[in-house]
Amino acid sequence: MTAQPDPRARLDRYLSDSGLASRGPKIVPLTSDASDRRYYRILLSNGESIVLAVHAGPIEFTALPFANVRALFAEVPLPVPDILGHSDREGIVALEDLGDVTLQAHVGAATPVEHAALYREAVALIELLQRRGRELADDRYLPYRIAFDVEKLTWELDFFMRHFVEGYRGIALSPAEREALGCEWRDIVDELAAEPRVLCHRDYHSRNLMLHGGQLHIIDFQDARMGPDTYDLVSLLRDSYVDLTDREIDELIAYFLALAARGERPASHRDGRGAPAARRDDRESAEFRRRFDLMALQRNLKALGTFGYQTTTRANAVYIQYMPRTLRYAKTHLGKYRRFARLRELLAAHVEELR
Repeated sequence: MTAQPDPRARLDRYLSDSGLASRGPKIVPLTSDASDRRYYRILLSNGESIVLAVHAGPIEFTALPFANVRALFAEVPLPVPDILGHSDREGIVALEDLGDVTLQAHVGAATPVEHAALYREAVALIELLQRRGRELADDRYLPYRIAFDVEKLTWELDFFMRHFVEGYRGIALSPAEREALGCEWRDIVDELAAEPRVLCHRDYHSRNLMLHGGQLHIIDFQDARMGPDTYDLVSLLRDSYVDLTDREIDELIAYFLALAARGERPASHRDGRGAPAARRDDRESAEFRRRFDLMALQRNLKALGTFGYQTTTRANAVYIQYMPRTLRYAKTHLGKYRRFARLRELLAAHVEELR
């Protein structure tokens, strides 16, 4: 296998070719994400800064999912980082520097009022993405050509078994257990894949929302695709990196449903007059919560697979700390519905946290 070019040499060439080398740049490595990209902050002599995303090798910028999805998100419009330049040869994309304060980091220092306002802002961005996503649908944008279908959702659950149960926990499943789990997976993914699809960020959690200039900005959106309307909301509210109370989750789900319903119902329904409309609202809310919990179970199991993969295959132990919270989420959803009794029995036989 051919070794990748030295990132520092590529950075130096980019700084020279772009003219930034004459502005006294200082290169500061940033914490990498779970991909093979590396990130560097370039501090310039006038106090300005940019971020360079360095890919594993040369790129074709116009073919990058990141560039394609960013163009779509900007048309929504959503707050996403500006692209300041790129080099296909060096495999580098220059981005607006959004700073270091993620929603995850800010929540720890926020007052309850600030905390609530930021999460309502994050929920409102999901509703905007879904609503405008329907209006902007066009096959020239990559997300409209891929979806959370049966194959993808099944692959994610198999990923959980392969990299968390078997890889991280070292458990060997019997053929009978594999077959039984396969039946349970099919029941879940068939229902999720059959739901009407909306435009999804696909990884919409507190570490991919940056607080910059008093506003949330969205990053790491290159894997956007079509999926259930609960997907991004689950990512935000059943986040492996942040604890939200049950009351907070209930209120934010209600806020999302109110935003989604705005302008879509007859006036007599919107103004709340009459018991039939209220009862219908209650039924719709309960059904949405059931679908939310189903999506949460699938996504949390997939997250455990990712954490196991990062730990055992990528030797990145930082994700171990997020496993207990995610396991707690999964246990909650498995125990909430009788339909999951057999699945919980199968998983709890090997994963004690799910008992």
